[in-house]
Amino acid sequence: MKVTVRIWRSSGDSKVGRWSEYEVETDPMERVLDLLHKIRDEQDGSLAFRRSCGHGICGSDGMVINGKNRLACKTLVKDLKSPIVIQPLKGFPVVKDLVVNMEGFFQQYRRVMPYLVNDEPPPPKERPQSPQERHLFDDTTKCILCACCTTACPVFWANSQFLGPAALVAAHRFIFDSRDRAGRERLSLIAQYGGIFTCRTTFNCTDGCPRGIQVTKAILELRQAILTGNLPQKPS
Repeated sequence: MKVTVRIWRSSGDSKVGRWSEYEVETDPMERVLDLLHKIRDEQDGSLAFRRSCGHGICGSDGMVINGKNRLACKTLVKDLKSPIVIQPLKGFPVVKDLVVNMEGFFQQYRRVMPYLVNDEPPPPKERPQSPQERHLFDDTTKCILCACCTTACPVFWANSQFLGPAALVAAHRFIFDSRDRAGRERLSLIAQYGGIFTCRTTFNCTDGCPRGIQVTKAILELRQAILTGNLPQKPS
């Protein structure tokens, strides 16, 4: 089958550019990432996009496909209407074509201390954790930092100080980990201006997550933890 692919082409400013249109021979079970490779390899070698693992693990090929944030490596041609319209993620400076500068995104991510903090002497084998304790943050461990949730958020578009959904998901992952000892410090951090209470609960983040993470639910659990001061108990 043959499909029409329209790609927004720009360099340095996503508002200034042009649409390029390509006719691509494809199979319905091929992915959008396959289409991009065919275009670059066979029709236009100047096309720029990011990809790494190609299997929905690295999160590097997030882009807007037919108006929705998706991973190109997970989106099948058969699930899209033609023409297939592809644009860079919104809210980030465009480097070239579908490649965006994500430094601001990772700067906000680093602010929430996205690593386990525990200076207590380690036990002989491992730090114990029950299945029930793990369940509290199991969903938010699935984040691959593709930024699809953050760039779907209208608050992120309007407020450069907002931590964004992905950073809050990272905070949730460690705040609700019973082995971590910096939960209250993180709660204090995300309660500041630009943090958790900046969210307007539009659910765009949950809808935009290609991993199916219940982002809004995690944000509401963080709010509840701030308001009640309740954190997971240390394992006995």
